Amino acid sequence: FKAVLLITAFAFLYIHLVFFTPATVWAIAECVLLGGIVAAIGFNIMHDGAHGSFSKNKYINMFAAFSLNVLGGSSFMWNVKHNIIHHAYTNVDGVDDDIDIQPWMRMSGTQKKYKLHKFQHFYFWVLYCLLYILWIFVLDYQKYFKAKIGAMPLKKMTVKDHIVFWGFKLFNAFLFVGLPIAMLGFTSWLVGFLVFTSFAGLVLSLVFQLAHTVEHTSFPMPDVESGRLDDEWAVHQIKTTANFATKNKLVSWLVGGLNFQIEHHLFPKISHIHYPQISKIIKEACQEFGIEYIEYPKVRYAIASHVSFLKEMGTK
Repeated sequence: FKAVLLITAFAFLYIHLVFFTPATVWAIAECVLLGGIVAAIGFNIMHDGAHGSFSKNKYINMFAAFSLNVLGGSSFMWNVKHNIIHHAYTNVDGVDDDIDIQPWMRMSGTQKKYKLHKFQHFYFWVLYCLLYILWIFVLDYQKYFKAKIGAMPLKKMTVKDHIVFWGFKLFNAFLFVGLPIAMLGFTSWLVGFLVFTSFAGLVLSLVFQLAHTVEHTSFPMPDVESGRLDDEWAVHQIKTTANFATKNKLVSWLVGGLNFQIEHHLFPKISHIHYPQISKIIKEACQEFGIEYIEYPKVRYAIASHVSFLKEMGTK
């Protein structure tokens, strides 16, 4: 139901903006809403589909994951970057691409510090707003041509993978750039596009960053000689991950359960609708084994912790 609702809302807003454009104030408001809908599709449909937790049917999961291609990303790159690398090496500097925003931001104590990082807890809002545009027009292409994600080699792409990559990049450019410019003119398109992508980028960035880059999460590095991490996989996931606003059903609904990030990292193939129940079991297990279960009761507390974390990374 949620997937149908989000896709319908996306289609309605897109058609209304491009073909029946309302007055400027309403158009900008709809662009903000469209950005939120795109982020919600990413959280609720694409993300679950990519993990195989959207449906029991693997083809429906593939279709859900494929929504990322329509929205401008690459499901192939996402699978390697997120499912394989991020979920295996969470918060490990030099491997986890999610904390590699260098030189613009310092997200780990092992990363090089520059003078501009002293102010990163102020300007990060702007960079987060740029995420979606950079993802579509820069980052995927960097991965494609370098055949690497950070230091990790990219899985070899088949002919089909190449065709899908370029085909949907062109389709997205037509859908979000070419057709709107033809219908609305360059200036109107540019304003709407920047509003839409900025809000989507901000929401996407915040949800994923609040899950791993806050004050109490750890950033372990492998042993120099053995190359192994100290903790086994499950403990590593708990120590590097945080939950937020888990009692807020609206937040949980909108972000596809990603506010239960600990549960997601431990059980990525289980649908997010089960995370609230699973969290009770995990909390008990953490208490039994003396492992800190990191959780912020409200979104604003998690954001405040993220800001404090950025300030600490920029000054120490």
